[in-house]
Formats: sequence, structure tokens, C-alpha cells
Amino acid sequence: MKKKILENGLRVVTIPLKNTKVATVFVLVKTGSKHEEKDISGISHFLEHMLFKGTKRRPSPLKIAEDLDKVGGLYNAFTGEEYTGYYAKVNASKMGLAVDWVSDIYLNSSLPKNEVEKEKGVIKEEINMRFDNPMSHCQLLFNKLLYGEQPAGRDIAGTKETVSSMDRKDLLSYMDSQYVSESTVVVVAGNIKEKEAREEVERAFSGIKKGKAKESFPVIEKQKEPKVLNFKKSTDQTHMALGVRGFGIFHPHRYTQEVIAAVLGGMMSSRLFIKIRDKMGLAYYIRTTAEDNPDTGFLVTQAGVDNEKAKSAVEAILEEYRRIRDRKVSAEELKKAKEHLKGKTAILLESSDALAYFHGTSEILEGRSYKLEDIFALIDEVTAEDVKKASFEMFNPEKLNLSLVGPHNKKEFEEILNNF
Repeated sequence: MKKKILENGLRVVTIPLKNTKVATVFVLVKTGSKHEEKDISGISHFLEHMLFKGTKRRPSPLKIAEDLDKVGGLYNAFTGEEYTGYYAKVNASKMGLAVDWVSDIYLNSSLPKNEVEKEKGVIKEEINMRFDNPMSHCQLLFNKLLYGEQPAGRDIAGTKETVSSMDRKDLLSYMDSQYVSESTVVVVAGNIKEKEAREEVERAFSGIKKGKAKESFPVIEKQKEPKVLNFKKSTDQTHMALGVRGFGIFHPHRYTQEVIAAVLGGMMSSRLFIKIRDKMGLAYYIRTTAEDNPDTGFLVTQAGVDNEKAKSAVEAILEEYRRIRDRKVSAEELKKAKEHLKGKTAILLESSDALAYFHGTSEILEGRSYKLEDIFALIDEVTAEDVKKASFEMFNPEKLNLSLVGPHNKKEFEEILNNF
């Protein structure tokens, strides 16, 4: 893997892989929902949609899609809190086409006015879809509970009101300020020749606007007591997200947090999976994950349970939170969690698109990239004492947060959390 910073400030990362017949071109820009003012909440996501609507050389959504469909390419885009990404994965012999396609939509999208108006309806339906899915809705509520009325607490898609109020001028202005060289990383991974790939990118992105995008809004965290947010809805099942504030990517406990999540609910032999699903029979899905961002982090357990058993599930999860905080994890369980994380990471990074995403996001968020051995070493360094120390910091009442979608009164859950 090699990284080169071009004269215009664009970063290009090339990752040659021998045992593959494909190539992935990934463009990431350091702008997302955390960069948005309230009145344009959702604009990063809106703009991502609009980049598939046409350029001068590919003047319609059909033409944008057809050029890669003709060669069996896979392509898509996504918006997050910290960044937006666009990618194309093709037969390695079509790498040049993929570079041309991604650079064209990224640099030359025309954002036709009629398409802007049509796409508002599409995005509103996307918002409706997530709202109607209790599992997705519960995740959105958990972020809102943690961060409230600041960018980190808002839906990445915005609201129907903000989407309706935006126009082509807003999108053009945002793209002009954020889609710039020093905030953009291009990754080419797969069966490639590094020099050839780098030259293709340098040529295709020669017209990118120089500069650095506006930084994201800093996240303010304030909490003095447990918090519950319940969206009252008639459902067959209560969906819940119960978690705690944790550590960001630059914190020494970053990988300790990952180990804790694995021990609690990151695998089928984890504590919560065995307890909640196998022993108590309360849930079909139960999982614990850790989220780390540049300035924030959290650990959360998500589950869907019978409405009548929601309180029992919350109490059982809290019992395991209390246990990992108060009792030292065994050497055997610690080793299992660490080996699980290393094995899962190796498997996930097998494909060219996963590698491109991993190295691209590392570069965007941290200004550096990691070798797989580096990640393994950091995981291996986590000790039982680290787990106990981090757990003691995380699992206390003033950091507890619970979001629910179901037919409940939040007071009964507040009592449970206050007794933690």
C-alpha cells in the first residue's frame, strides 16, 4: 500500500492485491451530517443522491447507471456523520473506466433542477421507511438521546421539512465548499499496477477545486443521570437500544471498548447472547456493538423482545453490564474476545472494496492508515485490567441511555436505570 499527496492536496492511496480479478475505486470526502447547520440538516445525504443524476458527458441517471451496468460493475454511495463515499467495483481490466466514472460524478455533476425536486420525494420516502422500521427508528432515537439538538443527534437524512426547504443553489454552495482537494481521499484497491492507477487518478482529478472543507461541529456531551427516550407505538415487539457513553478513536481505551462489546454481545457465545436468547428465550436478535468517532464513542446493546418482557430484558442486560464492571474478566474469555475481533477483522478485509473503505476512512478520520498487523497488536495489548478500568468508567448510572420503540411508559424504565 502506498499513499501520495498530489500537488493540489488530493490524497491517493493504492493497494495492489494479487489474488483477485477485480479493482475498486473509492472516493471519500470529509463531510457529513456533523458538518451541517440545522436549517440544511440532511444536505450531505441529499447531495450524495444528486450525484447520480447526470454530468455533461453522462447527462442522465440512465447514462450514469448504464456505463457500469454494461461491464457488470457494482457501484453505490453512502453518507455518514463524518464523511461521504462513492465507489465502483469492476473487473480489473476496467479500472480506468471506474476511475473515470467516479471522478465524473464527483467533479462534474450538474444537479438538474427538475431532478432536485423529484429527489426530495425519494428522500422523504427513505425517511418514512426508517421511521416505519422500529429497529432502525430505535437506533436513530439512541443517537438523539445521546446528543440531542446538535448535528451528532440528528438523522443523517435530515427531516422532511429541511429536505423540502433546500434548493439547487444550496446543494451547489455546499458542494463547492466541501468537495475540495485537501478533504478528499481516493483509494484504488485490487489487481492493479500502482503507478498506472495513481496516474489515472491524478489525470481524472486534475480539475478538483483546491482547498480544505469546513470542519465538523464539535460534539458537546452533557449527562448527569440516566436517560430514557420512548417512542410510544403499537408494535408486536419492543425494540430497544441500551448503552453507555464511551471512547472515541483517539482514546487509549478504543480497542478495550471493542473487546468489552465482544465479551458482552459481539458473538453467539457472548454473555448476552447466551443469557438473553439461549437461557431466557427473550429475543431473536441481541447484539452489542461499540462505536468510536473522532470526538465521541459509545457502547450499545440492541434487542427486540416481547412487549411484556421488555423490563426483564433491560434488567438482564444491566446485570451483565454490572458484572463486567465489578468482576475481572477471565483470561480465557478475554483471549476468546480478542481472537474473535482479529479473525472477524481479517475476514472483513478480504475484498478490495472492504480494504478501500477501511484505509480510506482511516485516512479521512485519522490522517493515517493501519496494517492488519498494527490492528492485531493493538487488540492483543488489551488486558483484563484495561477491561475492568474502562468498564468502571463506562458502566455507571450517569452514562446510561435507553431508547425504546413500543407501547410503554418511560417512567417504569427510568426507575430500573436509576437503580443501576
